[in-house]
Amino acid sequence: MTADFDIFVIGGGINGCGVARDAAGRGYSVALCEMNDLASGTSSGSTKLIHGGLRYLEHYEFRLVRKALQEREILWANAPHIIWPLRFILPHHKGLRPAWLLRLGLFFYDHLGGRKKLPASKSLNLHKDIPGNPLKEEFSNGFEYSDCWVNDSRLVVLNAMDAAARGAIIETRTKCIAAAHKDGLWHVTTQDTASGQTTTRSARMIINAAGPWVDNIIQAASHSPTSPNVRLVQGSHIVVPKLYEHDRCYIFQNADDRIIFAIPYENDYTLVGTTDQDYDGDPENVEISDAEISYLCGAASEYFEKPVQQKDVVWTYSAVRPLFDDGATKAQEATRDYVLQWQSDEETAPLLNIFGGKITTYRRLAEAVLELAEQKLGRKSGDWTLKAPLPGGDFPMDGFPDLLSKVRDSYPFLERGQSERMLRAYGTRLFDLLEKASSIADLGTDFGCGLFEKEVRYLMDHEWARTADDILWRRSKIGIGMTKKQITALNSWMMAASGD
Repeated sequence: MTADFDIFVIGGGINGCGVARDAAGRGYSVALCEMNDLASGTSSGSTKLIHGGLRYLEHYEFRLVRKALQEREILWANAPHIIWPLRFILPHHKGLRPAWLLRLGLFFYDHLGGRKKLPASKSLNLHKDIPGNPLKEEFSNGFEYSDCWVNDSRLVVLNAMDAAARGAIIETRTKCIAAAHKDGLWHVTTQDTASGQTTTRSARMIINAAGPWVDNIIQAASHSPTSPNVRLVQGSHIVVPKLYEHDRCYIFQNADDRIIFAIPYENDYTLVGTTDQDYDGDPENVEISDAEISYLCGAASEYFEKPVQQKDVVWTYSAVRPLFDDGATKAQEATRDYVLQWQSDEETAPLLNIFGGKITTYRRLAEAVLELAEQKLGRKSGDWTLKAPLPGGDFPMDGFPDLLSKVRDSYPFLERGQSERMLRAYGTRLFDLLEKASSIADLGTDFGCGLFEKEVRYLMDHEWARTADDILWRRSKIGIGMTKKQITALNSWMMAASGD
């Protein structure tokens, strides 16, 4: 019996879309279903960093840190519009880790991962150097090191776009409701969550990348209760008005052995996070608690001269990390590395489960998944994503300023902030989006905050956007500045436009 697809991927987060892209690029027929929007769960709830994980060195996760550090400049080169370097300030807290230990950790961080373009770490006098200005007087010494920023949800969408361009079928708002093993194939039944229509298709293999719902898929495929494989850990963030003027980030140690970041965000804000606590409930309903807001405000206020108060919070977001349950005592000690496991020893119609993982190592995870998958599928095609730009990322790592100048020259009617936001989102694809527009009127309806009809139509036509939330919180973060009236108007317009 001939299968409809070689590989059926369940889950439209970074792991699922990364696997779909890699597999499609190797010539396999691929389908992916996601029950909500792309990146609607864990993959849009990160701290937005491509990083090695400095704190993981304390837990002796040298393999994970090395792998992640190696990926920083690879991902930056492949998507320089949504990924770029950051410098982090680590103040020395005299009551916590000694300065020599911090120096040692940063030495390993500099040399473990083949760093080439990112600057090395260095010591700072916080009483003299600019990054010390917002901090309390008691913090006199510190360190500065490199990592990278990423627009996490756009990274997911760009992988899905590239997968689709290479032949993959990407279906959002499509839930896997059953999977049956018959005649050497998987028969996967999905349901359109809007219409309720069901469809059954066959595949030679299933890749279970359902994140927090990975055990649900295992249970649906095995038709029997299964023991939990993942530890659900809630991470929450707060966004407050800009706490300082310079462009550096901060990493703060806390007395409970955890760390938090303070990062410039969307020009006018500062992002503070994250928390780490076990979660018990439906991952779709996760939201920040008052205790988490209080914790983040208190942890930041321990360092900043001006206290961060709950009344300052303008937005929050939370997500559940599906970490592999390795039996760690504390949530922050559970491994962040990925684990890949076959569901059974079946040689035909296998199912591969993905547990855990970090956004930084998604590309390596996809390669590891395909290496295992090809053993079952019977051929070896080789890795290809190492130097393959994502959509819009086909320009030099340091070429953003020159590209921005080109956009400004080509579309002078755009405000500078609007030009930069859109170029950060779409890279070279921005020229396809704007086409021959010669005036602001050519962009159509103005929805506010620099969002116009032309961009909305592009997102609906090319990036699977169906609702205002898809655009305002995942394809962008424009929602922070939008009024409820503007959001309602955008939703109404999109509903009408989808029926065109």
